Amino acid sequence: MYFFLRNLSILGMCFISITVTNACVNSLTGNRAISVGGCATQIFLVIFCACVELLFLTIMAWGRYVAICQPLQYPIIMNPWFCVHMTLASLLSGLVYAGVHTGNAFWLPNVVHQFFCDIHSLLRLSCSDTNSNMVLILVCIIVVDGGCFHIRLKSYVCIFSVLKFSTKESCEAINTCTPHILVVSIFLSSGTGVYLRPSVTSDTL
Repeated sequence: MYFFLRNLSILGMCFISITVTNACVNSLTGNRAISVGGCATQIFLVIFCACVELLFLTIMAWGRYVAICQPLQYPIIMNPWFCVHMTLASLLSGLVYAGVHTGNAFWLPNVVHQFFCDIHSLLRLSCSDTNSNMVLILVCIIVVDGGCFHIRLKSYVCIFSVLKFSTKESCEAINTCTPHILVVSIFLSSGTGVYLRPSVTSDTL
């Protein structure tokens, strides 16, 4: 648990540094323009961090399931070798996921007058057909996000189905799981809130 919490903390610092640092520089200089290379780099890093964080949270949810539903096997299943390999798999998956979306959206104008580059706002700037991009985004959301959601949901359904047997153990399990559920909820609701807003509001960012 603490292994993934450390990685999640480091990832959170990197995630926030991608956009906030650039926003601070732009506020001080008064320049909101960003080059194609800078925009592509920012898109790649944001998608990479978001994907890896989503995978980390999913692995942590499954780890909570193992700890509560199979406590005697927890040290065997969640051993250091497994944790390191899961971390490397998440990082590699994030690289592939971010590379696909960044490469697919890299036909852009030379200057974008926003401090935060985002695939959806860039697709609205394009004069060419963006249907293939939207289909790829939809497929990736269904496969990656849907798969992670299924694993998290299944883990917590199994956890809460076990909790009814003992009141003391139920309280301990709830205390263990509640912070993770809150983090997942905040992470997903903030992202959902940004991308489900009307496009007119999003253009002003």
